[in-house]
Amino acid sequence: MTRPCVPYLPPGRRPAFAVPPGACDSHVHVFGPYSRFPLAEDRSYTPVEAPVEAFLAHLEALGFERGVIVTASAQGTDNSAMLDALRRHPARFRGVAVLPPETTDRELDEMTAAGVRALRLNLLRGAAGERTYRNGVGLESLEALGPRLRERGWHLQVWIHARDLAEALPALEPCGMELVVDHMGRIDTRQDAPDHPGFRLLCDLLRDGRAWTKISGADRITHGEAPWSGADPFARALLAANAARCVWGTDWPHIAYSDHPVPEDAALADKLAGWCPDAAMLKAVLVDNPARLYGFPAGSAEGGTAEGVNPAGKARTGSAEGGTAEGVNPAGKLT
Repeated sequence: MTRPCVPYLPPGRRPAFAVPPGACDSHVHVFGPYSRFPLAEDRSYTPVEAPVEAFLAHLEALGFERGVIVTASAQGTDNSAMLDALRRHPARFRGVAVLPPETTDRELDEMTAAGVRALRLNLLRGAAGERTYRNGVGLESLEALGPRLRERGWHLQVWIHARDLAEALPALEPCGMELVVDHMGRIDTRQDAPDHPGFRLLCDLLRDGRAWTKISGADRITHGEAPWSGADPFARALLAANAARCVWGTDWPHIAYSDHPVPEDAALADKLAGWCPDAAMLKAVLVDNPARLYGFPAGSAEGGTAEGVNPAGKARTGSAEGGTAEGVNPAGKLT
């Protein structure tokens, strides 16, 4: 049995701050049309359709140019909705895929050429160790695909509670890919404090340049309504640890909501602006950091192809003009 999701809000107001050119919503999902892109039969929730056209309207309302589309657990390992969006808007979108261990080299090359830049692992568990959401893939996919993903310049995005991070690191770090931890380590502000050992570890990983995080999900980790003040000390601690390793997203269309209101996206963006002490940090989180992490082209997001990919589908480490891309060393590692 699956639970229905509360519909997302229609496009609304702009954020209260001046949105910098090239701003990126670094964590969203697209769903449907279900006649073309059906959900997995075995799933924990059933979202309303949120096709790429609705996502474009979401970006337009916020004044953002770019987005990172993540395949959701309700889609299983079917990345077709995400890939369709990337191929229709190659300069504006990048993708994060959920892949089974048997994924072929040809499939990886096709996804890389389309703009996919990461594998997402679902390691989120409840306090008793039970899986929070059905579907998704775990360490078995990393073991099977890790070396081939690293060759293609992908990184690893992990959906995990901070309390489980120390246990998972020995399996995650040897893959040699950049590590991105979802939603501030999915901390629970109702019972966790900023001195939580797992959260302190996440801050240390950022400080040491060993991980990135998405300072998204203020609404989720507080389990409540705006202004989500319980998220403030956690987000500020992550930015203080290493703002150059933070990206941000709305988590549109806010799936799996059933017991409290869907947040207003502009209010979430305003929350980010309140965490950043100046416009330079805000621009880094919204523009510069996602450009480095996901390989967005410099300049306008209109037109073009998925930059950073050669005709064979292999990720390049240099810029389109030759030499070494900013923030990337000659070995292709983000710095």
